[in-house]
Amino acid sequence: MVTASVHVTDYHAELERVENDIAELAPIAFAFPLKSETVTKYLYRLYQRVSLNGRLDELRSVESAIDRAIDQLGPAEDLCLLKANLNFKLHRLAETQRALQMAPALSNRAEGRSLLADIDFQTGRYSEAKKALESLIEEDRTWDNLARLAHMQLKMGGFEAADRLYLEAEEELTAKQMRSYAWVELQRGLSNAMCGQNEQALEHFLRADRAYSGFWLIREHIGDLRGAQGDEQAALAIYDDVLRRVRKPELLQKMGELYQKRGEPAKADCFFDEALAIYLKSAEFGEVHYYHHLVEFYATARLNPGECLKWAAMDLALRDNFATQSALAWAFYVTGHPPEAVDKITQALDSGVQDAGIFTKAALIYQAAGLHDRSHACEHKAAALNGVGGFHVHI
Repeated sequence: MVTASVHVTDYHAELERVENDIAELAPIAFAFPLKSETVTKYLYRLYQRVSLNGRLDELRSVESAIDRAIDQLGPAEDLCLLKANLNFKLHRLAETQRALQMAPALSNRAEGRSLLADIDFQTGRYSEAKKALESLIEEDRTWDNLARLAHMQLKMGGFEAADRLYLEAEEELTAKQMRSYAWVELQRGLSNAMCGQNEQALEHFLRADRAYSGFWLIREHIGDLRGAQGDEQAALAIYDDVLRRVRKPELLQKMGELYQKRGEPAKADCFFDEALAIYLKSAEFGEVHYYHHLVEFYATARLNPGECLKWAAMDLALRDNFATQSALAWAFYVTGHPPEAVDKITQALDSGVQDAGIFTKAALIYQAAGLHDRSHACEHKAAALNGVGGFHVHI
């Protein structure tokens, strides 16, 4: 009898290695006497597992374990850096800064300085963030900081410069860093998609999938692209496959929007109900990383102007940048407050951001306020950027 071989993807192989490490370390990580190296390795593996499986709710227990380690071992640099990275992943910028301050030496370490640059960008200090990254890259051209700078260039319309930086980031990677290579390829594809270059985007997505096979995040973006190209059936099939692995609420919302577009409201409501329940449960725990998704949900999936405005204001209070400003502008628009909408969308555009979705919303906001010249200019700008044009655009 011949047994067919089962192909194990790169993603599942790495996840299995992480799970095995966790199982091996769990019984001894907090055993007395505590060994800093063992505890730190265990906590990093826990964090890595969440980064791979996308189950952000698991970060609650990871954070508790990190705090326990800091209580028992003191504010060691690697533990504080891990705590800072966890907080940044959850969009808790003030907590990220406090975690870095717990170990003052981190402000001079490249990893700490990179996070501080990320915080600057997220809080609207765009030039400061760019200068900080350029300084870091001048000292050491690491792939991750090159990719960070590429992202900033991309958001401000430097598409060619961004792609050059992403290419250089790839050149800095070794053959053992295929997940990182795939991530950079994914960013290059998203850059193409922002410019309406769907075929080029797909090439990068497929290259990423070959480099690091089986990763649900890559598959999700391929689904987004299929949906943007009008192949709703393919998008639904891909999303359904991804959701079998991870119940991401934002992906559940995308499924609902697709079924809504197809004229199947009952199916759409099932996905919307589940997505909203996850968003709200996270918020009840005091978590903030789904605030912008709640803004979008109440502006598109289930129109509720009051809730849309509430969550937009809360998100902007935490991260005052072009994304949260444009989201609050849209919330003002859907609640019938044109002057406030104009004020916020103008503030977002003054940042220099080059985003077709933001320009499209600006055109509608200015049109509603009777500012027709501005509206037409934004329409033309959105068309020139030739944005994603798909069915699901973050506001």
